[in-house]
Amino acid sequence: MVVLGIDIGAAQIKAGMVDDKGAILASRTIATPPDLDTFVPSLHAAIGWLLEATALPAGVGVGCKGIIDPDSTQVERLPGTLHYLQGLRLSDLVGLPVDLPVFADNDARVALAGEMVWGAARGHEDVVMLTLGMGVGGAAVVNGQLLRGHGGVAGNLGHLTVEPDGPPCACGNRGCLETVFSARAIEGEAWSAVHRGCDSTLTRLFRDQPQLATCRTIFQAAREGDELAGAIVSKAIRKLGAAVAGLLHVFDPELLILGGQVADAGADLLVPLREEVWTRSRGLLGRDVALVEQQVADRSGIVGAAGLAMAPRV
Repeated sequence: MVVLGIDIGAAQIKAGMVDDKGAILASRTIATPPDLDTFVPSLHAAIGWLLEATALPAGVGVGCKGIIDPDSTQVERLPGTLHYLQGLRLSDLVGLPVDLPVFADNDARVALAGEMVWGAARGHEDVVMLTLGMGVGGAAVVNGQLLRGHGGVAGNLGHLTVEPDGPPCACGNRGCLETVFSARAIEGEAWSAVHRGCDSTLTRLFRDQPQLATCRTIFQAAREGDELAGAIVSKAIRKLGAAVAGLLHVFDPELLILGGQVADAGADLLVPLREEVWTRSRGLLGRDVALVEQQVADRSGIVGAAGLAMAPRV
């Protein structure tokens, strides 16, 4: 069985044919068009190339930012550069030569769908996932089903308020989790310190171009013993740990999965985070909830989207 997975992002659209083992047989990446008039033919051209390279899929899964109605595949809300998709049904835009089932959901739920079919969530009934990147996405599986909520907004865990008077968030709230723990938040702390001329490897390396101090380089400096980088990372992990402990109390999951570029820090993130979460949650939960990295290595979103079509029961 082969299915088509499509990830619609603000900068790129990625599409690929995925087999029942979660392997990408062929893929295509295009720049996200600026308007609907160019979006449709560009997407159709990419899909046409895939059909020629492989075969007709058994179904289609689509991941897209925003609020997506999974029953109709309609884009309910999608601010930003892809606003022209708002109000449209993604199933109507795919343009395959025959009528095939099309499933769609937002990008964070799609990532968890991939984990349910091929990754860390496989065989589990209650799971929470956080995608830690430039922002923070989230999704949850409750009693074996992806949690969507009454209006389709459930799972926006990055907008959990952790600091009531904290920094403004793009969502309109203040002190959301992604304002204190995300690549942007961590980099912002470092850039500010470099601008102030604080004594640090980061300042010596990036004094003239602080924007080049990425989340990866900050974690690396912390690992190598830089006090400033270590303080920035520790503070961010402490706040993430507090939020995760709260999520464990709300969802009582079997495990919590961490994905996204920040999770690539591996043990530098997981070890102190596990300690922080255990300290904050053991009193009520009375058990150690596993915190694991996502197992679906594909970062393109193609495999996760394919998971929707491979196992639509999710």
